[in-house]
Amino acid sequence: MSLQDMIDVAQAIVAPGKGILAADESGGTIQKRFDSIGVESTFENRRDYRESLFRTAGANEFISGVILFDETLKQDGANGTPLVKVLTDQGIIPGIKVDKSTKPLAGAGDEVITEGHDGLRERLAEYAELGAKFTKWRGVITIGDGIPSRYCIEANAHALARYAALSQEAGLVPIVEPEVLMDGDHSIDTCYEVTTTTLREVYYELGTQRVALEGTLLKPNMVLSGKSATNRADAEQVAEMTVECFKNTVPARVPGIIFLSGGQSDDEATVNLDAINRHAASVGAPWELSFSYGRGLQAAPLKAWGGEAANIPAAQKAYYHRAKVTSAARRGEYSADMEQAAG
Repeated sequence: MSLQDMIDVAQAIVAPGKGILAADESGGTIQKRFDSIGVESTFENRRDYRESLFRTAGANEFISGVILFDETLKQDGANGTPLVKVLTDQGIIPGIKVDKSTKPLAGAGDEVITEGHDGLRERLAEYAELGAKFTKWRGVITIGDGIPSRYCIEANAHALARYAALSQEAGLVPIVEPEVLMDGDHSIDTCYEVTTTTLREVYYELGTQRVALEGTLLKPNMVLSGKSATNRADAEQVAEMTVECFKNTVPARVPGIIFLSGGQSDDEATVNLDAINRHAASVGAPWELSFSYGRGLQAAPLKAWGGEAANIPAAQKAYYHRAKVTSAARRGEYSADMEQAAG
């Protein structure tokens, strides 16, 4: 794809009212999710569960793209139709996770670095041939005693930018995901400071490595109190500090910011997204503010499915509902009354 093609894809992903389903769980992650409902993580079970989400009637009203795992990008559905085609036939854009997860960062104690650059150029060419239009790479920043270090932030920012440059070289839109984890008891002010430092370094590296920002998307954390903090900040404060942070760090040329749910509950992720969009509209933020949720869209349908084919309609209903209310939050039009429709 040309740069203009990449810009068009990026803008389509953050079309008004739409966002991304993150279905790119690694083998270990999907096994943990299946373990939580007592289902074995077999090739067929993974296919059947994900295919049930992809075939949910009407979900394309709210879902613009799906991030896939390597296995799923290459997988056929139960009737032999490639899952990529199942998505594209509905106008949903397929993407692919391309990093190889985190490993300890040498000389940095408990901090980590994301690996996966070896062979990446060749993998990107293969993924483009298979129909992927965008990619995703996640860097992980942890808040703790004396961390994150400047070394960790710089190493992960460099890795993200190198990935983004290779992705655009292959004609694929890079989704750059620097996640400041919400694990811990830190304050929202600490999260604000770390997120600001991280994003400034990420955009410095993206510029250094000649990445065309108008053909990228950012997938960050919201600015939140730590999960185990006392007196956690409410949605209004989350919205104000998140938008302020991004106005100070994210160039206006970036078409959209697609938030990760990052361990928040369904309700918290939805309420915070709604508050962020309401506040952004009031202050004239320059980007589309959307979502790229995994757990935030999948927890309810996964529980409803429970590994039973007979439960697929119930799982699809739960997924459709979560996509619908998350879309409302993405427009700043969510209300708690909408949850009653789940019944």
